[in-house]
Amino acid sequence: MSVSVKTLQEDEFFYGHKACAGCGGSLAVRIALKVLGERSIAVLPAGCMSAVGFNFPQLCFGNNAIISTFAGTASMLTGIEAGLRAQGITDFHAVGFAGDGGTADIGIQALSGAIDRNDDILYICYDNEAYMNTGIQKSSLTPFGAKTTTTPAGSNIRGNLRPKKNMFEIVAAHGIPYAATASIGYLNDFMGKVEKASTIKGTKYIHILAPCPTGWGIATDETVEIAKEVVDCGLWYLAEFENGEFTLNHKPKEFTDIRTYLKKQGRFKHLTEGDIETITRSRDQKWDALSKNFKIR
Repeated sequence: MSVSVKTLQEDEFFYGHKACAGCGGSLAVRIALKVLGERSIAVLPAGCMSAVGFNFPQLCFGNNAIISTFAGTASMLTGIEAGLRAQGITDFHAVGFAGDGGTADIGIQALSGAIDRNDDILYICYDNEAYMNTGIQKSSLTPFGAKTTTTPAGSNIRGNLRPKKNMFEIVAAHGIPYAATASIGYLNDFMGKVEKASTIKGTKYIHILAPCPTGWGIATDETVEIAKEVVDCGLWYLAEFENGEFTLNHKPKEFTDIRTYLKKQGRFKHLTEGDIETITRSRDQKWDALSKNFKIR
């Protein structure tokens, strides 16, 4: 039976943590571990989830979990998988949870190496679009126009000037067995992708958008709704890469208003109408490419 909110096991494997109220990353970790179950070994680098999940003397994981070096999530997963396999243990999942900075910036070389070796691991990037744990600094997954402490908004420069790096397609370009995008605003989609990844041999990668109320400037009860809205307005898409093909899992019949989505967030309050038009053009160009290169489910 496919996993859903009705069939999801009741056991909790990530609880009692010290994450901020409304934390999208903690929801992604909690749900993924509920899908994978107790025979999971979690690896977490320096970042939000290691900071809130390993508070001596309290460990907030009900399964085995360990902190890795900032750059070494994928390489530590490699070692864990190889070590358990060498002992004849096969009924386990080696899963990593790393933020956008720990994935797209600091950890990309180890992830690339793991994919090249096709290690039997699952790597989940919870993307809150900045280095939230250390003070909301820009990462290469921070979107255009976003205000961070290292890309402030002023009269001449209005937030981040660079586009968001496309980690999903970068990973797919390696020829990985399975990669997917997800959002905590569409949890059934995410759960299905985690379950599917758990059945595939080789390296798997899931990139889930996980809003941070503190860094995004939204209310703590708006996290799931804003994570749904970013998909509905077309600034994030739900897709899979498997057997060399891209598939679009969800295509809105009509996009919701980008301006409404952006202006709900403190990090985008400074944007001008011209900035919003630039973001809208970029979205339209991306979806034009998606419609040409992705199958639609």
